[in-house]
Parts: sequence; C-alpha cells; structure tokens
Amino acid sequence: MQRHFDQELSLLKQKLLTLASHAEEAVSNSLKSLLERSDLQARTVIETDSLLDAMEVELDEMCISMLALHSPIASDLRLITTAMKITHDLERVGDEATTIARRVIELNTEPQLKPYIDISRMGLLALAMLKDALDAFVHGDSVKARAIVPRDKQVDQIHKQLRKELVNSMIENSASITRALNIMVISKSLERVADHAANIAEEVVYLYESRDIRHSHDNDISAPASEPL
Repeated sequence: MQRHFDQELSLLKQKLLTLASHAEEAVSNSLKSLLERSDLQARTVIETDSLLDAMEVELDEMCISMLALHSPIASDLRLITTAMKITHDLERVGDEATTIARRVIELNTEPQLKPYIDISRMGLLALAMLKDALDAFVHGDSVKARAIVPRDKQVDQIHKQLRKELVNSMIENSASITRALNIMVISKSLERVADHAANIAEEVVYLYESRDIRHSHDNDISAPASEPL
C-alpha cells in the first residue's frame, strides 16, 4: 500500500512539473508574439490554454483521490495540499499568458507605440522568478524559495513606472489610448505572473519548513527558521 502511495506521489510531482513547463512556455511564447508582432504565435498561446485548464482539473482530482483513499503523514499531506495550491498558481499563469496573447493581436492592428524594453525586462524577471521557484520545489530548497519573494518588488516597480509613462502618453496623444491600454494590461499580466511565482516560493517554504510566510515581514521572509518545524 505504501509503495503504491509513493508511486502516486511521484506521478503527482511529474504531472505538476509538466504543467509548470507548459505554463512557462506559454508566458515565453506570449512575449515572443509581442516582440515579433506575431498573430500566429499569439493564437497558438490562446489555443493551448485549454490544455493547462485540463491539467489543473486532472491534478486536483489526483490530489483529492489521494487524500480520500489514504491517511498521509504530515509531510505527505503538506506535499499534496501544496501541489494543489501550486497547480492553481500555474493555471493562473497560463491565463495571464492568454491575456497577453489576446492583447498582442489587438496591438498588431496598429503601428507599435513604443519599444517594449520595459515589458521585455518584466517578462524576463517574472519568468526567472517562476523558474527559480519551481527549481526550489524540485530540490527542496526553502532558502532559495525565500530569496525569490522579495524579487517581486522589482517587477512591481517597473510596472508602476511603465503605467505612469503610458498615462502621460494618453494625455499627450489621444490616438495612443487604445495601444497604451493594451500595453498596460500586458504589464499587469506580467506583474501577476511574478505574484504567482512569489506565491509558489512561499508554498515551497511551507512544504519544506512547515512555516507559513505569506504575511511575514521582509526580515522574516529572508531568514529561515533555525530548525524546521
């Protein structure tokens, strides 16, 4: 019975990482569609969203079944419940990629408003956070996970600055309003991707330290507990 349960846990991790790979790829491809002004690439991202939705449902059903059929010990219980939370965050990451792709298609009907330097930088930062959070999950590295959470502030700052610039652009040139609003939505979606990456990092800390840092102060987030709980 225990061997079968261990196999189920292993399969759960594999499927979760497959979902993570698809979510990362969706964000990356949505950014490519923006930078390359590719409607085809954007539509591909939109079409793959249903795959992420289906994988979320499958993973949730696996977790619920494991909880119902077994009496997992505390560490395994944390893994299953954390997997459910990470699954939700990853599906939302996929949703943000779809939002970006939809806005790209709208942007491509008009001349480019401005170079997408800030958007590109936000995308790289958010994707790096997501990758590092998932690596921390795979390798059980709660210290690395803690270091990811404060990085969200850098993405927030770029988003706020870009928003100010776009508001000024709309005030100065009414013809830019539609494009500026679409870029704002894309910027907000990338900011949310970073938020989800930070959520995953916090969930990894909970998984491996049994400590909830979601509402901790900065100094508490960066300093791991001296002893795992």
